[in-house]
Parts: sequence; structure tokens; C-alpha cells
Amino acid sequence: MLRLASNILQRRSPRTLASSLDSSLQLLLQHTSPQSQQQDGFQCQQRSCFVGQSKASSPSLSIWRHKKEMGKEGLIVAKELKRLRSHPLHLDRFIQSHVSRLLKSDLLAVLAEFQRQDQVFLSMKMYDVVRKEIWYRPDMFFYRDMLMMLARNRKVDEAKQVWEDLKGEEVLFDQHTFGDIIRAFLESGLPSEAMEIYDEMKRSPDAPISLPFRVILKGLLPYPELREKVKADFLELFPDMIVYDPPEDLFEDHEWKRESEDDY
Repeated sequence: MLRLASNILQRRSPRTLASSLDSSLQLLLQHTSPQSQQQDGFQCQQRSCFVGQSKASSPSLSIWRHKKEMGKEGLIVAKELKRLRSHPLHLDRFIQSHVSRLLKSDLLAVLAEFQRQDQVFLSMKMYDVVRKEIWYRPDMFFYRDMLMMLARNRKVDEAKQVWEDLKGEEVLFDQHTFGDIIRAFLESGLPSEAMEIYDEMKRSPDAPISLPFRVILKGLLPYPELREKVKADFLELFPDMIVYDPPEDLFEDHEWKRESEDDY
């Protein structure tokens, strides 16, 4: 067959040389064994599957890290939920009949908008709805956003419920996320809850890094005793690093501001 192709090419003019070569190659490919074609197809499928798995497992593809645009249906549902929030029975019926039928993108957008508006009650309702969806997968950023919102609003009981949920689903925070959440609780005047999360951070299998500790130490300026405890842990983990200690009157100034805020 190769000899035949060669004779044909020799008889053709240079102008038709390229087209003759293509025809000969197609003729050879048609006679390729079915087994080799199947192997090539299987290898292509393997490559496709590998690419798909690598994308799916990438943290950057988390649905909670992307900007959430709300569609028309989502806007209507969000408005109605806010109208019904003081009517529990009607609210639950509306959630079952309308919210559960929202598209995934609208459902996430409504939750994100309620979190942005610090609508704690409605955020918790949407939180429960999302966790029941068939497409739901435990996600660090999903729980981070909930805890940050609850910390801003000083909702301790709800935060404990969310924390128990994430532990039940075996969600692990990285060190940076731990630092951000602990700082949020400290800035909201919840040092006890912040230190409970700090203890969880120390038990984390994730290797400790210095930056989250510095974030926490800065948030602990109004709480000198707790700060000394975290400082000791920091210096034990990173003995070659230095912790900046502000003047004592700065601690007193922070304490005075915190007491003034409590008076209101």
C-alpha cells in the first residue's frame, strides 16, 4: 500500500503533491486496526477525566469565592422573604414552595445578599436550605462567610450551631481563615468565643504560619492577658521572630474605648 502511494505521488505535479499526501494518509488511517483506535480513544478519555478531576478539586473553583449575580427570580424571592420574616408559618410555606425551586445561582446570590445586609434570621433560613440541596458540598468558604456575618452581629448561639455543623461535615479551615474569623470575633467584643476558635486552630492538622498569629495578636490589643497567652504560643512556634508590643497606655486606651462602648 505504501508503494502504491509513493508511485502516485511521483506521477503527480508539485501543485497536487499536498492534496495527494493528505489522501494517502487518510487511506492509511482507514486501515488502522480497530484495537489501536480504541486505545487512542481510551487514552483521550483518560486525559479528559484527569483534567476534569484536577479542576474540580482546585480550591479556586469554589462556588462561594465567585461574585454572585442575582436574577429576577432571586430578587422577587428575596423581597418576599423579607416581607414574611415576621410571619413564621407563612415564611416556612414560602420557602418550601418557592425558595427550594430557585436556580443554584439565585439561591447562592440571595444568601450572599442577606449576609451582606446582616439579615441574620433570613441568612440562617437560607443556610438550612442550601445544605439540603442535592448539589451541596461542604466548603470552607461557605462556613467562613456564615461565621464572619454571625460574628459581626454578635450571634453566639447561631455561631456555635454553624461551628458544630462544619465539624460534623469535617470541614477544615486553613490558617489564614482561622486568623480572619478569630479577628472578627475579637473586633465584635467576643473574646471567649474567639479563644475557643483559637484552640481549634492550634489543634488543626494544617501547619502553623506566622501571619495569622500576627492578625490575632493585633485583635487582642484590648485583651492584654489573652494576648500574652497567644504571644507565648507564637514565640514558641517561631522563636526567631519578634512581636511588637505597643506602649502600656495604648492598652489602657483600648480598654477605655471598650468600656465606653459597653455603656451604650
